[in-house]
Amino acid sequence: MTDESSIPVFGMPLRGALLLAGVYSFIWGASFKWFGPTVLGWMSAGEQLENLSTNAYGTFGMLIGFLLFLSAFYPFSWVYLILAGIVGKLISAAWFLVVFSDVIAWNKRSIFYLIANELIWLIPLAFIAYKAIQGRNYLKTLGQ
Repeated sequence: MTDESSIPVFGMPLRGALLLAGVYSFIWGASFKWFGPTVLGWMSAGEQLENLSTNAYGTFGMLIGFLLFLSAFYPFSWVYLILAGIVGKLISAAWFLVVFSDVIAWNKRSIFYLIANELIWLIPLAFIAYKAIQGRNYLKTLGQ
């Protein structure tokens, strides 16, 4: 008989956060894919920008969003998708810093995008991944 306090809990709010992170990332990725010059123009506070291609950056963001969204359905089995989402968020933040930071001036809009859309999601995603790994390990002990 197992002690109930040792059973890890992975509640529905964690799944909801995964769904929200996935949809949020997908929408921002789609914004960069199809409206990239307009989004970058908005972030640069109306300054004239060179012709920058945001198609690959947007596609990558959409892929990461889809993986996070998909991981919410079976978080114990697909914990690797959650980890891929975390790594993807880190890559996306680095990509934004390396490629777009020289072009757009740092202002409230660009800093908000980087922090709120890429970096702040790392905290709940790391917690969710930790809880999913705990649940996965617990399920493995039941099968023995």
